[in-house]
Amino acid sequence: MENNSSNDKSSINRLFSKYNRNRRNRPLPVLKTDKDLEAEGLARLSIDLPNFQVTDEADHPLTSSPSTSEIAHAFVSRTEGAPAPAFHRPKLDEHGGFANRHSIGFDVPGAVHTIVTPKLKTERQIDSKLVVVMVGLPARGKSYIVKKLRRYLNWLQYETKVFNVGNLRRVNKASQQLDQSANFFDPDNKDGNKIRDELAIMVLDQLIDWLRTGGRVAIHDATNSTIQRRKLLIDRLQQEPDIKVLILESVCTDKTVLERNFRLKLSGPDYKDKDPAKALSDFRHRVANYERAYEPVGDWEEDHDIQYCKLVNVGKKVIAYNISGYLSGQYSLDSLLLLSLERQIFVTRHGESEDNITGRIGGDAPLSAKGRKFSKALARFVKERRIAFALDLARRKIREEKESKDPLKDSDDEEQVTEQEHKEEKKVRATAEAISNSQFTIWTSMLKRSMETAQSFDPDEYDIKHIRFLNEINSGSREGMTYEEIKSQFPTEFQARQDNKLYYRYPGMGGESYLDVIHRLQSMIIELERMNQSCLIVTHRVVLRILLGYLLEWSQTQMPHMLVPIHTVYELRPKPYGVELTSWCYDEEADDFKELKEDAHQE
Repeated sequence: MENNSSNDKSSINRLFSKYNRNRRNRPLPVLKTDKDLEAEGLARLSIDLPNFQVTDEADHPLTSSPSTSEIAHAFVSRTEGAPAPAFHRPKLDEHGGFANRHSIGFDVPGAVHTIVTPKLKTERQIDSKLVVVMVGLPARGKSYIVKKLRRYLNWLQYETKVFNVGNLRRVNKASQQLDQSANFFDPDNKDGNKIRDELAIMVLDQLIDWLRTGGRVAIHDATNSTIQRRKLLIDRLQQEPDIKVLILESVCTDKTVLERNFRLKLSGPDYKDKDPAKALSDFRHRVANYERAYEPVGDWEEDHDIQYCKLVNVGKKVIAYNISGYLSGQYSLDSLLLLSLERQIFVTRHGESEDNITGRIGGDAPLSAKGRKFSKALARFVKERRIAFALDLARRKIREEKESKDPLKDSDDEEQVTEQEHKEEKKVRATAEAISNSQFTIWTSMLKRSMETAQSFDPDEYDIKHIRFLNEINSGSREGMTYEEIKSQFPTEFQARQDNKLYYRYPGMGGESYLDVIHRLQSMIIELERMNQSCLIVTHRVVLRILLGYLLEWSQTQMPHMLVPIHTVYELRPKPYGVELTSWCYDEEADDFKELKEDAHQE
C-alpha cells in the first residue's frame, strides 16, 4: 500500500511539473477581431462560441469515482486541450439529474413564462413554494421584518401571507382560560411547552393548506427558538415535496432598541389594559425564560444542509447559508431593506404639463403655467414640512431619553414651566435644527415635466437626482394619443387594457405593462428602503401608483385603479407598525397646500 501511495505521489508530481513547464511556454489565447471573423465566415458568431481560440471539450456521461492519479491526468489533459476523462461533468443532484433539469423556481410574474409539458406537470411545483420559518427571542424585531417581507414580495406579485402563532395562542387563551403569564413560557413547564408546540403545528398545517390553494410564500411567525421546535416544523414540511424552507433569524444586541421594543410590547395584545409596571416585569420574566432555552440558528442547520439567513440588529449584519432557489435568493439579497429610521417620504406627480391640458399620454411636454406655479409652491411646502417634522421628532427623542431613565414615569403631566423645561426646549430646538439640516434627497424622472417640477429646489440644499427608472410607463405606438382616440381607433385594445391593466402591455417598440414598470422600479424600492434620509420623489401617474402600492400595501387588483391626481402630495412616515400617511392638495387660489382628510380612492 505504501509503495502504491508513493508511486501515485511521484506520478502526480511529474504530471504537474509537466503542466507548469508547458503552461509557461504556451501563448495566451488570441482574441479575434471583426475582420478575422468575417474572413473565417463567422461574422454572425454563435452566442455559445467564445471569441477566442479554444479546443473542444468532450461531453461524457458520469462513471464511477476516479482515482487520485486519474484526477491529475484529467487536470493536465483539460488544460492542455485534450479531451477530459468521463468523470469531469458534475451531477446536479443525488438522483443523477443533469443540466436538462428544468429550473422551475425562477418565475417572475409578467416577465418569465415557463413552458410545461404534460411530462413536467408532476414536477411543476418543484421549488415554486417557499415557507419562511421565523426564529428569534421576543422583542427582536421579527414582526417588523415579517411585515417588510410580506409587503415586498406581495408588491412583486408573489402572493404572500403571514401565519402568526401568537394570535392562535391568544384565541385559545380566551376559549380555554389558559394562564399565559411568564410562567407559561418557562422551559421547565412541560404542559406549556406541549401546548405551544401543538399550536405551532396547527398554524403550520393552516399554512400548508393555504399554499396548496395557490399561495406562493407563507411565513411562520413565532419564536421557534429551540432546535427541537425547528426540527418539528421541518420534519412536517419535508412531507410536502413541493415546498422549500428558509429559516430567518432575527438577532438584536442593541440595548436601546431592545428597551424601546419592550415598551412597545406593553401596548400589544398580551398586555393591553394591564398595569404598566406589572406588565413590564412579566414581559422581562418571559424573555428570561426564552433565553434559558434559546438555541441560535447555525450548526444544526448547517449539519442538515438547511438554508438560513440571520439578520443582526435588523439587517446591519447579514449571515446567509446555502441559499438556493429564486424566491429565497430574492429575500437574502434584499434583506438589507430593513432600516427602521424615522423619516419623511414625499411622493407626487409632476406639475401640470401641456399634454395634461390636451389629455395626451406619454410624450415629453414641458410644464404649463399652472404647473410652474405648483413647482414653486412645492419647494416652500416641503421646507415647511421638514421643519415641522424635525421639531416633532426632536421632542419625541428627548422624551424617550427621559423615559428610558424612568420607563414608567408619566411624561405627560402638566406642570408649571420650570428652568429644567426651558433647558429641554432649548435642546429640542438644537436637535430639530440638526435634523432639518440633514441631507434631503430629491428624485425625479428624466422627462421634462418631472425635472422642471424640481427646478425650484436649491441644489446646494438638496441632493437632486434625475433617474430614468422613474419615467412614466412607455405607451409604445400609442404615445401622444388621448384615451378617447385609442378607444375609437382601437376599441378591442382599449377594452383589453380596461379588463387587465396590470398585465396589459402597450403595443409597439418599448411598450410596457404595469408589471414591466414594477420590475423596472425594483432597484429603486431597494434603494429607497436602504436610505436613511428623507426624500421627495417627483414622478408620473403609473409610477406613483406602483410606489404607493408598495408603501401602503395596496393589492394588485386595487393598485392600477387608484386615483392619484396631479398637484397632490403624499407624505409618508415609516413606523415600526406600518406607514403613516398624510395627503395634501395644492390650492392654486391660495397658492398653498391643504390637508386632505379622505384617502386616495379608486377610479
